[in-house]
Amino acid sequence: MKKKLLFELKSLYRDSMRIYGYEFGEGRKSACIVGAMRGNEVQQMLSCGQLVKVLKQYEAAGKIENGKSILVIPSVNPYSMNIGKRFWPTDDSDINRMFPGYNKGETTQRIAAAVFEQIKDYENGIQFASFYIPGAFLPHVRMMKTGYENKELARKFGMPYVILRDPRPYDSATLNFNWQIWEANAFSVYTHDTNSSDMTSIRQGVDAVITFLSEMGIVNSGLHGRTNSHIINEADMVNVKSKSAGMFRRYYSVNDYVKQGEKLAEIIDPYDFTVIREIISPVNGTIFFTQQNPLSYANAVLFKLIEEN
Repeated sequence: MKKKLLFELKSLYRDSMRIYGYEFGEGRKSACIVGAMRGNEVQQMLSCGQLVKVLKQYEAAGKIENGKSILVIPSVNPYSMNIGKRFWPTDDSDINRMFPGYNKGETTQRIAAAVFEQIKDYENGIQFASFYIPGAFLPHVRMMKTGYENKELARKFGMPYVILRDPRPYDSATLNFNWQIWEANAFSVYTHDTNSSDMTSIRQGVDAVITFLSEMGIVNSGLHGRTNSHIINEADMVNVKSKSAGMFRRYYSVNDYVKQGEKLAEIIDPYDFTVIREIISPVNGTIFFTQQNPLSYANAVLFKLIEEN
C-alpha cells in the first residue's frame, strides 16, 4: 500500500487541508473509490476506511491481480468533517457540484479540479454517496442515465437493487456524471445511512465493492455477484409526501412491505401533540427510503416505495 498526498490546501490560521489516497497494486488504473465529499458523510468515510483495511490484507496475501491498481480516497473534505458542517465551511458550496473543476476558480472548484485530475483516467469509478434528504435507504447501486451507463456491470456489485435515474441540470457538475463523460464506468453505492457508524451497513457496502472488483478481475476474493439484482427507474418509485409540517412519527422502516391504505406515519403538532395528518400508503409495495428527521416540512418526501407489480 502507498499513501499518497493528492492535494494540499494551505491555511493561514490552522493546519493545511490534505487529501490522501491509498494505492494498491501496480499497473493499469483499474478502479478508484471515493468516500466523503461532505462533512456529515461519516458512513461514507468509514466505508472507505474499512475498504483500505481489507485491501491491505488482500495485497499482503497477493490477491490483487497483476498489472491492476486501485486508489481509495476516504475523504475529499476533511475541513468540513472536522467541524461537522455538511458543505464547505466558508461559503457553503458543495464540492460534488464543482466537477470537473477549475484550477483558477473558487476554492471548491480548485479542490474538485485537483482531485479529478488524479482520478479521471481510472476505468471504474465508485463513489460512496449520500442523499440530499436525511434518511435511511435500502442499500443499492445508483447510476445516471447519461447514455454511457452499463446496467449489467452494476449488477456485479451483488446488491439487491440497481437504481437508474435521469440526470438533472445540476448533475452535470457531479463526480459520477463527469466520470461517465470521461468514459469511466461510474457507480454510486448507497449504504443504509449517512451520519452514523452502522458497521453492518458499512460491511455490506464494502463487500459489494470487493465483489465488483472480483467480478471485474481486479482482485481475487472468491466473492461473486448476483445476476438478479432488480433494476428500477427512480421515476417509477412512488413518493409519499405530507401536505402539513410537524413532528414526524413513522410506523415502518426500510425494507418493510406495506399494503395500500395502511398508515405509514403521522404528522403531529409539536405544541400539543394532536395528529395533524395521517400518512397513508397509496400502493402495495416495499419501503425503499424513509426520512429520519424528527420534524418534517410540508411537501417533503417522507417515503419512497417500490410498487408491487
